Amino acid sequence: MIEVQNLTKNFKDFRAVNNISMTIRKGEILGLLGPNGAGKTTILRMLTGYFRPSSGTIKIKSFQMPKDAIRIKSLIGYLPESAPLYHNMLVYDYLEYIAKIKGIDDKEKRYDRFLQLSDLCGLSSIMDKPIATLSKGLKQRVGLAHAMMTDPEILILDEPTSGLDPNQIAEIRDIIKTIGKEKTIIFSTHILSEAEATCDRIAIINKGRMVADDTTANLKQSIKQNSFINLSLKGALKEDAASLLKSIHSNLDIKEVEPLEKDLVSFEITNSDDRDFRSDIYLKIKETDWIIIQLTKESQALEKIFRELTREGA
Repeated sequence: MIEVQNLTKNFKDFRAVNNISMTIRKGEILGLLGPNGAGKTTILRMLTGYFRPSSGTIKIKSFQMPKDAIRIKSLIGYLPESAPLYHNMLVYDYLEYIAKIKGIDDKEKRYDRFLQLSDLCGLSSIMDKPIATLSKGLKQRVGLAHAMMTDPEILILDEPTSGLDPNQIAEIRDIIKTIGKEKTIIFSTHILSEAEATCDRIAIINKGRMVADDTTANLKQSIKQNSFINLSLKGALKEDAASLLKSIHSNLDIKEVEPLEKDLVSFEITNSDDRDFRSDIYLKIKETDWIIIQLTKESQALEKIFRELTREGA
């Protein structure tokens, strides 16, 4: 669906995007992941034709930028980080205005499309509301309906959940996953859990360069993953608890962390092999009069990969 080769963008002496190449298949949800300032928005703006590359090629289906820019733009729905809405308009009036701009002149076709988008984006209860009175999450939904108006084959979303609360993030994520069953979607984010939960594939960008491009599962396999155990104890002194934990095995790295409650002591325990030490920890603590409040194993593989690939000097 989309093929990018050696894409570069310079702003005077600053290189925002540096020799990026990638292929995005039809029906794929690609997460463009990276820290703020990595070049994600610049890449998306070049894909939409808003920016012209300094060098490199963008091919979408059988068309090429910038020669076929008009044809390509007709295939794309784009939602920038701040949805470009007219706040003094009602939601219905705004969508009707956008539909007319997009060339949906038939009134019945416009109405049918509004019903579809209202159902998909959850807009039925706010169609008669002024956009200015809506929460940021609802404004993002209106912006998504705008981007979806002509039923484009490709959706490009720039930080679609930026500034939203956890419930709103989950709602937008569900909408993206529903749309992704039928369309090719590229969206940028710096929220790791969002990318992992939503995307078929993740491309990590750092300082304008592509530093990783693969499925989440393959990325996790590409780096050695240490086990990660959360332990919280009641009735223990932190020095005594740390000493006991260190006596279990030399591979364990014991780090004191902020406790869940003020009368607890809590630790983050990592080890350099694949062994699960929870049983050993439980049996050792059972010999004491301490109470285990928490003993859980977690994985931070994706977070570790992200930190490794985007750290200073990487």
